Amino acid sequence: MSSIARNSLPLLAAAVAAALTGTAVAADGDPTRGARAFQKCYACHSADPAEINLSGPNLFGLFGRPGWRDVLVLERAKLTSGSTFHAAGLVGQLRSSANITQLLKYSVELYDRLEKETGQATGWKRNGGLRLACNAERMTEIKRQATTAHSFGLEMHILSPNEAQKLWPPMDVSDVVGAAFLPTDGQANPSDITQALAKGARQGGARFVEDCAVTGIRIEDGRAVGVATQSGEVAAEIVVNCAGQWARAVGQLAGVNVPLVSVQHQYMVTEPIAGIGRDLPTLRDPDRLIYFKEEVGGLVMGGYEPNPIPWGQNGIPDGFHFTLLDSNWDHFEPLMLQALARVPALETAGIKQLINGPESFTPDGNFILGEAPELRNYYVGAGFNAFGIASAGGAGRALAEWIAGGEAPMDLWPVDIRRFGRPHRAENWVRKRTLELYGKHYTHAWPFEEHDSARPARVSPLYARLAEQGACFGEKLGWERPNWFAPPGVAPKDIYSYGRQNWFGAVGEEHRATRERVALFDQSSFAKFLVVGRDAAAALDWLCAGDVMRPPGRITYTQLLNQRGGIECDLTVARMGPDEFYIVTGTGFATHDFAWIERNIPAGLDARLVDVTSAYATLALMGPRARDVLAALTRDDVSNGGFPFATCREIAIGGATVRALRITYVGELGWELHVPTECALMVYERLMAAGQAYGIANAGYRAIESLRLEKGYRAWGSDIGPDHTPLEAGLGWAVKLKSNRPFLGREALAAQQGASLNKRLAGFAVADSNVVLLGRETIYRDGARVGWLTSAGWGYTVARNIGYGYVRQADGVVESWLETGRYELEVATERVPATLHLAPLYDPKMVRVRA
Repeated sequence: MSSIARNSLPLLAAAVAAALTGTAVAADGDPTRGARAFQKCYACHSADPAEINLSGPNLFGLFGRPGWRDVLVLERAKLTSGSTFHAAGLVGQLRSSANITQLLKYSVELYDRLEKETGQATGWKRNGGLRLACNAERMTEIKRQATTAHSFGLEMHILSPNEAQKLWPPMDVSDVVGAAFLPTDGQANPSDITQALAKGARQGGARFVEDCAVTGIRIEDGRAVGVATQSGEVAAEIVVNCAGQWARAVGQLAGVNVPLVSVQHQYMVTEPIAGIGRDLPTLRDPDRLIYFKEEVGGLVMGGYEPNPIPWGQNGIPDGFHFTLLDSNWDHFEPLMLQALARVPALETAGIKQLINGPESFTPDGNFILGEAPELRNYYVGAGFNAFGIASAGGAGRALAEWIAGGEAPMDLWPVDIRRFGRPHRAENWVRKRTLELYGKHYTHAWPFEEHDSARPARVSPLYARLAEQGACFGEKLGWERPNWFAPPGVAPKDIYSYGRQNWFGAVGEEHRATRERVALFDQSSFAKFLVVGRDAAAALDWLCAGDVMRPPGRITYTQLLNQRGGIECDLTVARMGPDEFYIVTGTGFATHDFAWIERNIPAGLDARLVDVTSAYATLALMGPRARDVLAALTRDDVSNGGFPFATCREIAIGGATVRALRITYVGELGWELHVPTECALMVYERLMAAGQAYGIANAGYRAIESLRLEKGYRAWGSDIGPDHTPLEAGLGWAVKLKSNRPFLGREALAAQQGASLNKRLAGFAVADSNVVLLGRETIYRDGARVGWLTSAGWGYTVARNIGYGYVRQADGVVESWLETGRYELEVATERVPATLHLAPLYDPKMVRVRA
């Protein structure tokens, strides 16, 4: 049995149940294959949905085919009684992730047919969504959003103020400079949608039990095996926490962290207003922090104030169902004044009600999905940040396929529960950051934006010293990390814009120091693991696509793959001894990579995974003079012959035993120096002193990004991920297919090796320095849309914009086809010429820059 523990989010619970009891039609449109796959408990979705969208319709069904029948949904009170009953019901689709956009697009496709398939009214209508811009920066933002929509296959139009007013006659457009319109957005009645999904799930065999609160989770051998309720216990193979605002508390019953908190959210409902038609689009006015939708001839108006009010700090009261909070007109007044300026008719409109209902929000504004890293067979779907209606259909399908297949059916990293870490265990940290993000819901989504709340949480031993030297810090997974260094007399503070930001020149100097002299980077936030035990080598040989069975002292750059051959982890493995391996991976992937490795170590092997992140600081010494600096501080042989590339060993620096890894992510000679934390400041000071003769400089993460773009190094989470195989990403050289040794994902890669690739990662360059590439720009080949940029930035050495993206073609992508095309990139709705590059733009070995 699959049991869904649900306390307040019936919409998602019903969507998951419906998806589990139905079956998704396979991406190739063969329903027989899809049904078989689901009955066998394998995920039937087998392709990148954004990729499917480029070549044809997204063919997914929900009802009418056999699936899981033994699904039980437990409801603490009544369906919709938590926050669904008071949700506003706006349905927008566009997000910054292609796959999350596709999930929301699937919700719309599902709602289009849900009433017909179930016979239950939904209140759904595709009336479109309008977004206003009232200043030049906002206009640039919505133009970039329109380009993102085009990249992801969504229809989105840029409108003049007059064109926008024709779609939304009640508004005053005197301050509007432009607008964007998505004709496939819409709105729904949340309670009706929920009942329709529940009816469909019941038709498929699911059972719903109301007035049955979950009071405990049964756990055996690190797995969830059932739930305790006020009416007794239920044994279950799978437990799914869709408990909405209660999800954190239900997670705590199982030792699972679900980082969300409740925030008060208000909206006003008016009496009918003359001239308000039923098909009036939804309206978002982010510069005024407000939104509107039509309701029974009147308007619903709400917004996201910069000073939100938290709720439930001491827990959610017993009996809180179908319950609203007291209206707070004083707090709502600033939004009301903005609404009156936008819609003058509100001055004389009758007010039915000011609704104040708490909803769950997360510290990064994205919902939470997936199997908990702390407990097997325990899944979470919660924290929908007031867009649960828009997300439910797609999120429910994705979670159902994750449950059925045992791994995520596609790249869901932006919403994956494993994106969280240590700081998110602290409720106060989560609340502070969540309130900041709530207040930024309608502010500009600036490139490179950092958040200010709940900082600092985790710092390296060099934090104070680097701050003294002008470091402007960013934050990732709670870690303070130097993004760039301000020169003397300049404040180390980001000034945001959609053009070149204030740090552009300073980062250029750090970039040049690395290319021409030597630079020192504090990368202490790297996640660092040990794998030890007599079967450590065998375990990693199975997990890693690369060859880690090398002698001690060797480093392997490798990917860890899923069953589809997609890249789940991208990291380095240093063999320190016969039964000891040292793994280094990205800061933000600490929880994800640890969970992936731990859960995929074959049963019965003596291999233990230990997180040693806090034991070592990491100083990356990079540049053509790096060897000179290191040689001045150690008696160990650091010559090329004595310490070749991709090797590691312990060396002595000033009495500290340092793990030195000769590896690079910037394309220059260098070492990662992994230093015992207590010795880090001493080693840093010695490196800086010895480096003065060679022009050493501090450098930060924004310089690393520019340097790695020039060298063509991939970044997990953008250029590579679970939807991309090493062959598609140009990393086939890092895979041990010729060894004939088994490894996770080998069968998928072997099959792909014998077929033509339908997508391939390529580089693009734009010489015009007035163009700013940020990622998600649309790629056109000979006028046809073939993909979008996964990452982008400026290369200071090559003096060009650089971007990477997958070029797609259903008939296969071969090098000759790639090289014969004429390429353009759409940037903020304008097309600019671009040149294709299948090799790095910068290669120090060849001592040349490719134009």
